Amino acid sequence: MSNHTEWWAPAQAEGGAADLFGDRTPAGAPPEEPRRRSRASSRRRQEKVKKQRRRRSYAILAVALVMVAGAGYVVFSLFGGALGGLFGGGSSSAAAVTDYTGPGRPGGEPVVIPAGATGADMATALVDAGVVASEGAFLDAFEANPDAASIQPGTYKLLLEMKASEAVVALLDPKSRATMNVTIPEGYTAEQIYQRINEVTLISVEDLKAAAADPAAIGLPAEAGGNPEGWLFPSTYPVEPDASAASVLKQMTTKTVELLTAKGIAQDQWQTVLIKASLIEREARHDEDRPKMARAIQNRIDQDMRLQIDASLAYGLGISGTELTTDMLDTSDSPYNLNLRVGLPPTPIASPGEKSIDAVLNPADGSWLFWMTVNLDTGETRFATTNDEHEENRALYRQWVAENS
Repeated sequence: MSNHTEWWAPAQAEGGAADLFGDRTPAGAPPEEPRRRSRASSRRRQEKVKKQRRRRSYAILAVALVMVAGAGYVVFSLFGGALGGLFGGGSSSAAAVTDYTGPGRPGGEPVVIPAGATGADMATALVDAGVVASEGAFLDAFEANPDAASIQPGTYKLLLEMKASEAVVALLDPKSRATMNVTIPEGYTAEQIYQRINEVTLISVEDLKAAAADPAAIGLPAEAGGNPEGWLFPSTYPVEPDASAASVLKQMTTKTVELLTAKGIAQDQWQTVLIKASLIEREARHDEDRPKMARAIQNRIDQDMRLQIDASLAYGLGISGTELTTDMLDTSDSPYNLNLRVGLPPTPIASPGEKSIDAVLNPADGSWLFWMTVNLDTGETRFATTNDEHEENRALYRQWVAENS
């Protein structure tokens, strides 16, 4: 008799009774081996383990999805406005607009609000400058402030990372307007100076021309004959936010008068000195050539020779020197055509710098009557006393042109 305990119901002898699963064992067949029942049990345990693993996988996946969704919410909360603009989407609702919450911090560059700028234009400029976080935030704040439409063009000193509503308030505050520096290079004409002032300060060219037409308003001395050409000294000038066109130009004429006075130039010679210096300013490429040019000009004047300085006619015609033609030089009746007229032009042709003025006051010693720039790249200029020497220099210039055409 066996001591093995069966976990399954034993088959009945002789009768072939049914087992628990309804299977029938033929009469006389040997009972089911224990090994088969063990395999069935093993399969059931494996299925159970697989189900448990699947449940754990689903749980892990669910947690991961929650974490990703949370991270996405944080990113969109911080950068939603920028991402919306990047992918062409976005919403006009305030909830979708990114905005800074703090009062801002120092360190920003001046922001220029041009004349005629819309709220959208301002928003773009402020976002680019790092002042506000998004265009949408600024536009919402702009529309919410009834005074925003009165924001004036100009240059503003603003904080970085400002709350949009505070940025609108700052633009409405005259104290936020920045003092600007206007730099006028040597050799600029009055027209070029007006354009430069306008680019930096937004004072209109029309206002500047109107101010220049009033000699008393801009401090223009009587020696200028009412024409500011040459009297707007090239330098760097601070311009306050509320500066008028006349006040800006007056700084420049005042500087010229102060310089001429400091150098001990007789007042009745002011205009003559500025005319000569302006010719040199437009002709010289190197400082060492300026005193030589001043001497050549004076030598020609002393001999009643025509100065034949092409830059003068170019100024009179309002064109660049490269646009001049031989026909213009031979036929133009402009008072600035020094090919046909003896003496100086009627006014300066540009604003000369101090080095050109000093050259007029202290010309080099020499008998030169001519000069010729023989290399337009380097500015090499040669001086001559006789016409034959001058023609040799002309040949060098023509050679350079042929080799560099």
